[in-house]
Amino acid sequence: MAAAERARLVDGWRRAAERELTPTKRSLVVMWAAFGATFGTVRFITHGIRGGWLPWGNISAGGRHLHHYNIGIAALAGVGLVAVRGDERAVGHPAVAAVYGAGTALITDEFALLLDLQDVYWAEQGRVSVDVSLCVLAALGGYLSAAPFWHEVVRVTHRRLTAR
Repeated sequence: MAAAERARLVDGWRRAAERELTPTKRSLVVMWAAFGATFGTVRFITHGIRGGWLPWGNISAGGRHLHHYNIGIAALAGVGLVAVRGDERAVGHPAVAAVYGAGTALITDEFALLLDLQDVYWAEQGRVSVDVSLCVLAALGGYLSAAPFWHEVVRVTHRRLTAR
């Protein structure tokens, strides 16, 4: 596909997003996509490092291995600072949603380590990180695919519980 055709396609996607998605929904979609892309990329990279078929190794600082959840925590701290500051243009910006999704994926991918405070990434117990990450992806996807339905379920439930 030629560059001009790609540009027209991307412009069409942008117009469709502006027409079909509210700013909140757009942020949720960006966050979900960033979560999935980051989770997949991190799994690919960690397998490549462990298998020796990628040309780089683990990240270290002062001889100490840095787990990718450390980067995720830093990303969420930065996004939290943006939210606390309250700049409306920044809070709703797609980059904030992308960083939030990526940071959450980096943390969730090492959930088993954080749960037991043991490096079990490659052990059987490490499977819980994959399971939790896939559950997050599925839950967000389920919500995004039927958001109006879920909003109506909440409204109906609230009316029912408060009508006594």
